[in-house]
Amino acid sequence: MSERNLSPAMATAERLRKRHNAEKRFKLYGQIALGIAIGFLALLLGSIASRATTAFSRHMVEITLERPDLAETSNITVSGVNGAVRDRLLEQFPEAQTERTARSDVFSITTRLAVIPLRDRLRANPEIAQDPIVARLALSDDLDLYLKNEIRRHRSEPLGPAGRLSQTEIGLFRLTAAGPDGFIAFQDRIQALGEDRQDILISLSGAWFEFEAVSGAVLILSHLAGPLPELGEQSNAQISATHLNSRSADRRISNRQIGIVLHLLERGQISRRFNGSLFTSADSTYPELAGAAAALIGSLFTMLVTALLALPVGIMAAVYLEEFAKKSRMTRAIEVNINNLAAVPSIIFGLLGAAVFLNTLGLPRSVPLVGGLVLGLLVLPTIIIAFRAALRAVPPSVRDAALGLGASQSQAVFHHVLPLATPGILTGAIIAMARALGETAPLLLIGMVAFISDIPASPNDESTVLPVLIYKWFSGAERAWEPMTAAVIVILLTVLVAMNLVAVLLRRRFERRW
Repeated sequence: MSERNLSPAMATAERLRKRHNAEKRFKLYGQIALGIAIGFLALLLGSIASRATTAFSRHMVEITLERPDLAETSNITVSGVNGAVRDRLLEQFPEAQTERTARSDVFSITTRLAVIPLRDRLRANPEIAQDPIVARLALSDDLDLYLKNEIRRHRSEPLGPAGRLSQTEIGLFRLTAAGPDGFIAFQDRIQALGEDRQDILISLSGAWFEFEAVSGAVLILSHLAGPLPELGEQSNAQISATHLNSRSADRRISNRQIGIVLHLLERGQISRRFNGSLFTSADSTYPELAGAAAALIGSLFTMLVTALLALPVGIMAAVYLEEFAKKSRMTRAIEVNINNLAAVPSIIFGLLGAAVFLNTLGLPRSVPLVGGLVLGLLVLPTIIIAFRAALRAVPPSVRDAALGLGASQSQAVFHHVLPLATPGILTGAIIAMARALGETAPLLLIGMVAFISDIPASPNDESTVLPVLIYKWFSGAERAWEPMTAAVIVILLTVLVAMNLVAVLLRRRFERRW
């Protein structure tokens, strides 16, 4: 029935019902939009956090050094300490001494530069080299990812007790089961896989072998790592098969390296520890040794220069335009240009910085001083707009009361208006600094993407910043850079959230309602 056929009261009630339904629909649309936004945000943060989790820990291999030549100060170098580490590894894996490929697999479980912390410790305390030293070295990035199940997951299954171990003429080993039907089921599974069979490692009495073939109750194996058991009867020692779920041709680590790592794990020489170097070390070409300390300190120096430039200039400009400048075409033109500058792409400020600060003024490249100047110009329009809004939020009655009591205009502004606008000014300043902290494009144009291996000590030292480090690590070819990049993103987001939280707390602490 149309509203024309309704009584006035019923028509009014029908219109009221439609209006209420429209309000409910609008509220529902808003809730759906908010839910979608929160869902995407949670998905983004969850994805980053899940990738970053593994980067906050790393696997360390423990090697006991007893080399007397470490007591010589002249031998406490990267090469000297690394040579001592390699000698100990060859002593632990003597089967690799005669084969070049095997030696390379043993040496590559840790990188050459992983001994730098130990070298620094020995240089600081040369007397400790007289006693056995437990060196904890970072495992290579690929092996670290393998143990974190980042590359492939492997699974193990028991094969029962061993029988007899013998060696063939070509250097392979024959291992029989204790019972006549010990490997039948295993053989059936291998034959069912056919060409899809992945690499398999066999463990026996602490030694690791690569599975070659199976025939009835006999396994054909090649030795990889660990002390080789004595040939003959194995006293029913338990056999286990480790399915790597991949082939050596499809990964960067060999079966021998995996066997070495699994052997060290069984001996308790590999442990997973908190990755403190992520916060204490500078950048490195090796992901397992790289840290964000240089970028973090560089970001702090850059923000310091940005604050020293943008905040005083922004406050003075906002106070003048809002309180003292006469309304004229000039001031209106200035206000329009400030608003336009706030919308200019950040890369334009990078071009300005490269042209003025680097080419014209001859300032050094890739230093926080230049980066802070560029970011200061970038956020200056935003700061002026925010500061003017904070001054405008102070009621005119405050100014009128101060002037009515005989205060000059400057006294009214600096003694009354400015203190009352402080919460808004602080909030605008922190939000503007947070924006500057997350900028990347302008800093790329002034050279702050350089490789920095030392932590900067002043704004004039070469440095980089967290967003640029994220860009640099994300473009790395090795897979280990992916979780490292996510970890730096978490650090950057934590700093940004902390800055915004401080802004909210300051506003609530000092805010006055009029």
